[in-house]
Amino acid sequence: MRNVLKTRFIFLAFAGIFMCCIGLNNIYAQKAKKNSVRLKVDYVKIMDSVSFFKINASSRINKENVDIPNIELTVYNELDDKKISLGTISTDMHGSCTYVLENLNEIKQDTTGSYNIKVSFGGDDSFKKASKSINFRDASILTNLITKDSINYISATLKETETDSVLSGQLLNVQIQRLFKPLRIGEEFNITDKNGTIIVPIENGIPGVDGNLIIEVVLPDSDVFGTVKALNKANIGVPIVEESTFNDRTMWSRRSKTPLFLLIFPNLLIFGIWGLIVYLVYNLFKISKQ
Repeated sequence: MRNVLKTRFIFLAFAGIFMCCIGLNNIYAQKAKKNSVRLKVDYVKIMDSVSFFKINASSRINKENVDIPNIELTVYNELDDKKISLGTISTDMHGSCTYVLENLNEIKQDTTGSYNIKVSFGGDDSFKKASKSINFRDASILTNLITKDSINYISATLKETETDSVLSGQLLNVQIQRLFKPLRIGEEFNITDKNGTIIVPIENGIPGVDGNLIIEVVLPDSDVFGTVKALNKANIGVPIVEESTFNDRTMWSRRSKTPLFLLIFPNLLIFGIWGLIVYLVYNLFKISKQ
């Protein structure tokens, strides 16, 4: 009888220890530390085109900043006490994504004329919930190309759209669009005057495809208006002369454009050597028959 009780006691003790281990594991899993998410949101407006939000998600893991890929973010338009969902978007492998507004009228202003946008992440097993709110006002850049004394100038006027008032004392960058990095022109700092205008000369001799230059006037990273960009296409550049040898037979061309001498002479040498070898073998064969 005592042996039976002792066996039951040992069994219950092991069962209790096993259940405690499972409970501790569950508690530990529930309390596992989740990493915080940092969201960065920038507003960009292209005149006479689209507006968009550039979003980046990152986290500090093991004392390093790491981009967070493949997480779903929701974009809201905050109006008074309401949150209007505009849509969802997922980050790419670099933790970045772009939410495009085809028309700024898709979102609404508050009573002060500001747009309030919130980007939210609902959290998952590895990361905590996070959100980022930005607010901005609408601004516009009006550009005009003028010529005076055989010198070309780009004129740009910065206005606040809601009040149709000019904005003075604002920094505008003027640059020529390029494939990798734009070419800055004019002074280092172009500040709008009391009429909200800048006038920047365009140097002669700037090359462009078919002589066309795409001139960008940019209000960069404004705390109030975000980034606003106006594009002006002008045929005032120097046409680019194509110097490509892609379709020529050169040493660095593709295989189908190998220079003819590299095709002819090596093949003549190869056939000549093999012909000599065949001739010698044939003579040796004749000698062996004799």
